[in-house]
Amino acid sequence: MKVTIIIPNYNGKHFMEPCLAALASQTYRDFKILVVDNASSDGSVPYMKEHYPDIELIELDKNYGFSKAVNVGILHAKTPYVILLNNDTTVDSHYVEELLKAIEVSPDIFSVSSKMIQMYHPELIDSAGDIYTIFGWGICRGAGRPVTEYTTPCDVFSACAGAAIYRRSVFEKIGYFDENHFAYLEDIDIGYRAKIYGYKNTFCPAALVCHVGSGTSGSKHNAFKVRLAARNNIYVVYKNMPFLQLAVNFLPLFTGYIIKYIFFIRKGFGKEYKAGLMEGLKTRKAQKKVPFHLCHLTHYISIEAELISHTFSCVKSTLSHRRLKK
Repeated sequence: MKVTIIIPNYNGKHFMEPCLAALASQTYRDFKILVVDNASSDGSVPYMKEHYPDIELIELDKNYGFSKAVNVGILHAKTPYVILLNNDTTVDSHYVEELLKAIEVSPDIFSVSSKMIQMYHPELIDSAGDIYTIFGWGICRGAGRPVTEYTTPCDVFSACAGAAIYRRSVFEKIGYFDENHFAYLEDIDIGYRAKIYGYKNTFCPAALVCHVGSGTSGSKHNAFKVRLAARNNIYVVYKNMPFLQLAVNFLPLFTGYIIKYIFFIRKGFGKEYKAGLMEGLKTRKAQKKVPFHLCHLTHYISIEAELISHTFSCVKSTLSHRRLKK
């Protein structure tokens, strides 16, 4: 057996049937499903035990968040690959097969992101992998664009952990998902870490998955999500950028945070965004920085070039999208 599919769950009983039904119709069948429950209060655990007794279930004693739940699953798995899959998804019948083919292209590939499609607007992309910019913005690549786009396999900054495959052995070298994140940006953080160590994150357009989005948190923007994402963005930058890179990027990072602050003020979440940034700054030194090694210097240079490139492509895409709206 090559792959374990890990589904973290928190009060997602209503999502489980369509999610598991899609997995039951896969063309590639040699995989194991592992559900890790974050102390759900909606009856998820008894539901799973009654309706899916053959699926392994790990019950946690409280809600530890996404990062802890998937780490428990990854450490429990024995297969060379793990697929992390949100419960608010339904996958195409070739999904597992395509992800396996994509990650086996090279031993240098750490993760492969699928082509995520908006469940209620199937003509639009939800995510085609993640990009990261020198403004400190984590962006879902292709979000809101026509589903007919992003049809070519390519490298991405990181895989969206809501529906991606990972090479399990690499976690032992670079570390696991940061449990201090709880949720949000933990996939960009680990993808960033993998790139520092010289691994690749790629995108597989043939691995299709429909995604409700914010199935656990409840909405695209809410106070909890805005605060955690702001805090975690500080963690991503502090942990993964050595001092010189932080100094070089200080001005664009500061600019990026100001722009985001103004954006969230207009959305009614300015106070939460500011609180998240302050918490991140206050607690940053308690986070484990990626140790700097001279042998990784070329990787840092490559990452910096990618951050700059993503910034320009992001700005260009935004201006183009606004022109199309007009």
